[in-house]
Amino acid sequence: MINWDEFEHIHVIKKLKQILSSWWNIDVVFTDERGALRISDPKNARYVNPAVATFLSKETAIDSLGESVQKALEDLRVSSNRYSIRKWDTAGFDVAIVPIMIDNDCMGTAVALGFLKDATAPARLNEIRERMAIFGASGDLISQALNKVKYIEDQDREHFVDLVELVAQEVVTLHLEITSRENRIKELNKELGSRYKYDSMIGKSKPMQNLYALLDKIKTADSTVLIQGENGTGKELIAKAIHYNSNRKDKAFVIQNCSAFNDNLLESELFGHTKGSFTGAVRDKKGLFEIADKGTFFLDEIGDTSMTMQVKLLRVLQEGTFLPVGALEPRRVDVRIIAATNRNLKEMVEQGTFREDLYYRLNVINLRVPPLRERKEDIPLLSEFFLTKSQGAQGDGGQRKILTKRALEKLYDYAWPGNVRELQNEMERLVVLSGVESKITADMLSPKILDASEKGKIQGARIHGKLKDALEDLEREMIKEGLRRTGWNKSKLAKELGISRAGLIMKVEKYGLDKRKMLK
Repeated sequence: MINWDEFEHIHVIKKLKQILSSWWNIDVVFTDERGALRISDPKNARYVNPAVATFLSKETAIDSLGESVQKALEDLRVSSNRYSIRKWDTAGFDVAIVPIMIDNDCMGTAVALGFLKDATAPARLNEIRERMAIFGASGDLISQALNKVKYIEDQDREHFVDLVELVAQEVVTLHLEITSRENRIKELNKELGSRYKYDSMIGKSKPMQNLYALLDKIKTADSTVLIQGENGTGKELIAKAIHYNSNRKDKAFVIQNCSAFNDNLLESELFGHTKGSFTGAVRDKKGLFEIADKGTFFLDEIGDTSMTMQVKLLRVLQEGTFLPVGALEPRRVDVRIIAATNRNLKEMVEQGTFREDLYYRLNVINLRVPPLRERKEDIPLLSEFFLTKSQGAQGDGGQRKILTKRALEKLYDYAWPGNVRELQNEMERLVVLSGVESKITADMLSPKILDASEKGKIQGARIHGKLKDALEDLEREMIKEGLRRTGWNKSKLAKELGISRAGLIMKVEKYGLDKRKMLK
């Protein structure tokens, strides 16, 4: 479809219309393929000839023009003519109708109005006078209009039509350019969209982009991966993304939370057992390592395993063998291990609560999942996704729910200790509590979010002490958090904070917020 509003202000079209008006007092309008008048702002439209203005201000006249255009297009379809010049009976003067053709389809017309194609008789002018009077025009307006009406001599007609055709052709050219540009924008949006999403993970922030890039690099590898991040950040989603983009994607993906069982039960779950190996072992049972053979085994909360279990896990990683409970012969498997933890394994190694050799076996490729407070620009995307998902899950086929600007600001202010999982739960709660309301306002949010927002206004500024010190604490924290959130993009952060980039750099130096120091 042609976006007609685009063409009213295009310089080339304005220039061509100006030439037609200056030579012959002719106005040019556009119609769609059904003859319907397409004017971006009908109330403020300006015409050279008062007669044209008079008729195009009335619905009945506009309808009759549409009928004339339809008849002209029907005639042109069965003839080899490029245009049609005919009398517009409602107005009394002639019109030139040039089809706008795109890919051999008529998408509309350029219509030139307000002229006579020959000087047959004063009767034509009288006809225009009568028609204008019927439509309520004053005597002065009618006189002005008749003085504007010109005859187009035979020797000028081809030149006149060429100019109208140029207007129509310019519409085609611009439409194709606009369409091409829009298609390119759509393609770019698709490319961006693919970066905003990686399998089931959603996020356009710099930390997530870095994570996606790393996932792309390791998807064909077979190395052990250690995923570290807080609870609720989506470590399992990442493990699934690694598996289903790997060469093992057609094999099993097995998950085990290492904190769910004590040592004895966990050993049986992981390695299996033989019949009679302990009370209740009435038959042989395959362990999860054996089930995951040729596939991927995701060991969640690996930091919660005991030192004894760590030794047994190390053996599988080093040798690819394990011993089921009660068995005498070891079994061999080919399993890719992905481990995850919300604990600092390096500190645990230093404290002697996690084996150093196992840590290095697991930490071949390390992925850190950023907490939601470090990727707050993803909150709108995630919120929209979870709102839509919750509406669908609850069979809510009503109007799509959206967050108001104020509600979104409150979400930004909250620290999200439960990360993405907490945000998902909050959106599910809002879908239920908002009922039939399509707009989710700030007062609908959980009290903890509203309270945190109020406290966040002072963001840790000291209650006691000098005001200057408290303000500096606040300023330092805002800049520190902003640098992390924007990936140290000082220009972007300066704009957000409403200060100059040079001013921000000075404050970064003042508060010792150099990137190298902060990342140590």
